[in-house]
Amino acid sequence: MSQPQQTRNAELAGSWYPATPTACQASFGRFERGAVESTRTHLVGGVVPHAGWAFSGAIAYNVLRELAAAASEAETIVLFAGHLGPEAASTVMQHGQCWTPFGPIETDEALVQRLSTDAPLRAESPLDHTQDNSAEVLFPLIKHFFPTARVVILGAPPRAATLQLADAVIDAAEQLQRRIVVLGSTDLTHYGPNYGFSPQGPGAAAERWVREVNDPLFIAAACEGTPLEVLQTGRVHRNACCPGAVAAAWRCAQRLGASSGERLRYATSTDVRPDASFVGYGGIVY
Repeated sequence: MSQPQQTRNAELAGSWYPATPTACQASFGRFERGAVESTRTHLVGGVVPHAGWAFSGAIAYNVLRELAAAASEAETIVLFAGHLGPEAASTVMQHGQCWTPFGPIETDEALVQRLSTDAPLRAESPLDHTQDNSAEVLFPLIKHFFPTARVVILGAPPRAATLQLADAVIDAAEQLQRRIVVLGSTDLTHYGPNYGFSPQGPGAAAERWVREVNDPLFIAAACEGTPLEVLQTGRVHRNACCPGAVAAAWRCAQRLGASSGERLRYATSTDVRPDASFVGYGGIVY
């Protein structure tokens, strides 16, 4: 007799994002009013922020909206995420499902199994996993835009070996003839006393530096640079909290035929709530 599916709880529902379908749909209506269209007709992946929806939900929504319009046939969404240090293990949720206000998303266990034979991964499960907003806040958006798709949830540390994991994902998808979309989850510069990072001091000049200098460095690397440059930029300039996730998504996107990324939208948390400590958010499609 088959075992019942284990379910990863929606632990942030009702705080980081709404807990009911009706409330999520109301948020989507607000997000839609500011959405922009990609100039591209063929898309294979993107970069999404992962703060609470009040701060970055509209940007993440916009990326998923464009991916769904251009790649509606996707069978599996591969999500690279995780606030991990360079020495951390790469992780994968091996089985089960993730709960969302719109119902569960199932893991693509066949793809995970094929991937796990080719890449060293620390196994996680719905009942034993790192609680991390970098994945969960995106689940309702994935379910909304790709209602029948499965997911593969990977923790991607910021080191060069993560690019080998990205290659293993593409190899496994090709072996299974799986149509995939790849996502890299990260927020950008975390600036101010709350984060111990204030190289430009306080005030308007600091916010301008983040908006016009530091965050654009990372966005440029993720759009036009190499995946290794993404890792280096994040490490040197401290302008991404999950550069490994972006580097892996960008490597996968290149393998899937993308030659560059397109920035859709950008904001900081000060657009919603001015504060001495703030965070940048960007959305990119490949």
